[in-house]
Amino acid sequence: MSRPRTKTEGPYFTPHSPEKRDLRRSGDKGIPFIFSGTIVTRSCRPIRSVLVDLWHAGRNRCLRHEGYRFRGHQYTDAKGHFRFDTIVPGLYPGRTRHIHVKYQAPHQPVLTTQHYFPDESENDRDGIFNPLLLLRIVRQPVMLGSFVTVLDLA
Repeated sequence: MSRPRTKTEGPYFTPHSPEKRDLRRSGDKGIPFIFSGTIVTRSCRPIRSVLVDLWHAGRNRCLRHEGYRFRGHQYTDAKGHFRFDTIVPGLYPGRTRHIHVKYQAPHQPVLTTQHYFPDESENDRDGIFNPLLLLRIVRQPVMLGSFVTVLDLA
């Protein structure tokens, strides 16, 4: 369990993402990927109704060309869980593979962060990379990445 550190939202963030769980479209190329997590307080209590806003690059494109392509938001359930069905994010110059996420508990400030993939060759060269934000990856039967996020709430 790790407390994400605030990270830049990057130059390609756009407000007003669509509310959706499945970010894929028919005909998408890329490795299917499920990004899921649990949001808890410092005392490990799950937090309901946390806004989870996600965006990432497509398989072969920079974020600025994607629009709302791999972009969406949803709210955690009563157990603090969320899940997005998408593809493994693509790479673009100067960055390692990552997912941008904003977390906001009801009536609380927004935490903007990024999550990273283990064993990526670009991790060591990315100036924003933080190993505390590595996803836990399970590769069978579908590639799954998960993270427990601790928000600074009692």
